Amino acid sequence: MIKESAPRASLHDRIRSDLEGKILSGAWPPGHRIPTEQELRTEYGCSRMTVNKVMTQLANAGLVLRRRKTGSIVMPQQSQNAVLEIKDIKDEVTAQGGAYRHEVVTRTLRRASAVETLELGIEPGTRVLELTCLHYADEAPFCLEERVINLAVAPDAEAESFAELAPGVWLLRHIPWSEAEHMIAAVGATARVARLLDLSAGTPCLVMERRTWRQGETVTEVRLTYPGAANRLSARFAPSTT
Repeated sequence: MIKESAPRASLHDRIRSDLEGKILSGAWPPGHRIPTEQELRTEYGCSRMTVNKVMTQLANAGLVLRRRKTGSIVMPQQSQNAVLEIKDIKDEVTAQGGAYRHEVVTRTLRRASAVETLELGIEPGTRVLELTCLHYADEAPFCLEERVINLAVAPDAEAESFAELAPGVWLLRHIPWSEAEHMIAAVGATARVARLLDLSAGTPCLVMERRTWRQGETVTEVRLTYPGAANRLSARFAPSTT
């Protein structure tokens, strides 16, 4: 009995590892159609129950979206969730009834600084793309985005203009992430930030700093600055069951 059950457990782990690896490595990008359960059964020579269990676990982990008629796909990563949900800035604007647009203010290809090397855990000399973007609501500055992208993880970003898709949305569609962290603070606008957001220097602003990783490698670090008087963050949650 022990000799018969061990291989089944090992096969289950191998199937999950294979599928998870393809998703997190980017080989299967968000929206990619995953082989059907029948195709996986044939490929691995296993039972329907084993494949179904793997797919259920991947779905529970937020990596796979299961659909009855069209088949399973890699989960489209349209938002990031931690203490509260972070939505696409365009969705934030349109939800308030505003007309949205964004523009890339600055775009710089360079080597990571010594500080970034330490803070982001990347190799010295790593090439990064630094972006400054403004997001508008009805032609009024809504959010300032200051972002650094690790080109070792997201090399296609170097050739992307981000004219059609804002950097955050482009990354979510092209580079699956496995871990995220964000911090929120209230700060006074510096002279530069005030100029870009059309505020007075020192005006209270809501600042969100976020980092995302893919299998331990830093994908991006972003600082989002919102005029404090016009924005608020909220979350609805339930008590923990543990």
